[in-house]
Amino acid sequence: MNDSANDQAARRARRLELLRSSVRTLTRPGFRSTLRERLEDLVEAAGSVHDLDEPSDIYGDGVVEALEHRVAALLGMEDAAFFPSGTMAQQVALRCWAGRTGNRAVALHPLGHPEVHERNALVEVGGLRTLRLTDEPRLPTPQEIRDVGEPFGALMVELPLRDAGFVLPTWEELTATVEAARELDAVVHFDGARLWESTVHFGRPLEEIAGLADSVYVSFYKSLDGFSGAVLAGPAPLVDEARVWRHRYGGQVFQQFPAALSALLGLERELPRLPEYVAHAKVVAGALAEGLAAGGLPWARVHPEPPHTHQFQVWLPYAPELLEETAIRQAEETGRLLFVADWHARGPGISCHETTVSAPGLEWTAEEVREAARDFAERLLARG
Repeated sequence: MNDSANDQAARRARRLELLRSSVRTLTRPGFRSTLRERLEDLVEAAGSVHDLDEPSDIYGDGVVEALEHRVAALLGMEDAAFFPSGTMAQQVALRCWAGRTGNRAVALHPLGHPEVHERNALVEVGGLRTLRLTDEPRLPTPQEIRDVGEPFGALMVELPLRDAGFVLPTWEELTATVEAARELDAVVHFDGARLWESTVHFGRPLEEIAGLADSVYVSFYKSLDGFSGAVLAGPAPLVDEARVWRHRYGGQVFQQFPAALSALLGLERELPRLPEYVAHAKVVAGALAEGLAAGGLPWARVHPEPPHTHQFQVWLPYAPELLEETAIRQAEETGRLLFVADWHARGPGISCHETTVSAPGLEWTAEEVREAARDFAERLLARG
């Protein structure tokens, strides 16, 4: 199948139309909604999380400041600063730490967000230098940190490591990793874009997990379904300095109340439900693997198995366009959209899908997932 940008855009439009219909799916991201739907939800619900009769925010006061205080308390940190994006928040955090430690080297995993998704910003914008710790699709071990062979100012740990399959270490591995960095006089920064859902795997509350690090960044639009934005939390002097750099980076936005209100709603509505999603993701992942195998795809892989969070990868030896078209046609004909996101090529004839289980996914039984996966596999084999 020859695929073009127009073909891909057409498939995305069909999938978006399906998501806006009554089709059954494992997740229904808020950002796929219409502007009207997003605004109506905010107007209807925001009064439950903040006083809408108070003055609107200006340059980070009001509702934005309330959000900062709420997240700092949740993470057990002294202070927190709201940023328009996590990319900016992490660049600022690591730049501040470099100034305080006197070392511009940052040790991280090559699959970490700054290395894969930020166009080399730590180097080009922040003037930092990155040291890659391991090529394995897992978090670095304490020994790999000790074996870097040169001093570094900060260790950045992404929890979970999204591009490796939303994987997490054990609690014992994480604490040993942090201790290894401390032995080398390095500070520890957590990329916690999806830290919220890691509590189930670690069996620890948020403040205890975050408390291992010197600073933490968390996102509001990923797991919490907010509009946008992030918070950098840590010691008050660091956060004060981060606010200065936020201004220099252009992140001192005049008004941000829609993003702040949607973040507060996410903390109220989604955060308490994440353990449910994580638990059911394990059921869904197992049923998916069984259904794909029953339909004639025994080489299909779910990773990790079982999932560490409510997100995981599905791997199949087919081109992305064939997998996407099969998923869309299945949904159009049966009302079941099993694979919501794009498939991505990860090698010759191999594709990967990031599967998320959220509130809509709780309505699926294991047998329903198995049946839908079996049907998908049979359709794929018939087309391929």
